[in-house]
Amino acid sequence: MTFKNFEDTSTALYPELKRHIMEAITHFERIPNDRKDELAQVADYICDRLSNSMPAKLIFICTHNSRRSHLSQIWAQIAAEFYGLKGVETFSGGTEATAMNPRAVAALQRCGLKIHADDPSVANPLYSVTASDSSTPQWCFSKVYSDPPNPSGGYCAVMTCSQADDACPLVRGCDLRVPIRYEDPKIADDTEFESQRYDERTAQICREMLYLMSLASVHSPGAR
Repeated sequence: MTFKNFEDTSTALYPELKRHIMEAITHFERIPNDRKDELAQVADYICDRLSNSMPAKLIFICTHNSRRSHLSQIWAQIAAEFYGLKGVETFSGGTEATAMNPRAVAALQRCGLKIHADDPSVANPLYSVTASDSSTPQWCFSKVYSDPPNPSGGYCAVMTCSQADDACPLVRGCDLRVPIRYEDPKIADDTEFESQRYDERTAQICREMLYLMSLASVHSPGAR
């Protein structure tokens, strides 16, 4: 498989974010083959939707919509834009709502993203996430997967944790359901390994979302 590399079109990205992305795309060989097969299912869905002039909507679902699902939503959108995939829309949700975890926010900030809370004192803050000064922000907060602004139909459900995958035998409205599970960095909360574990999970999700969108860009119409 030949992958597209758009280093020359990524100059608008914040410098540290650009460096992080360019490093991540050199490590696709770290993704196991069975994992690549799972990611390819989502890439095929994107190609099919875009080829039929329909938006490719992805909802990343985890139990509390606090860590892995948000990380996946954010990196998937950045990866789609990096590879010039117009029409990809990413969302996240949980089987219940809590709040986007500040540790996940901090891990993303260490990658070079700019993230600001509308009101950090509330129980479930609304976060603005930007990849460059000229990019449209992603707005992130915790919600149930079926709640607005998430689509109610015509989307691919990506299950990012085993608990949510097991708890949802039926995901209403989805065209395709794909389990792409990630180990919860929460296991390291309040330990000396906390930042390391969050950085590892963030790097893994970034790498895999870039791989997924690179696959999709090979056959999708309109990709750069």
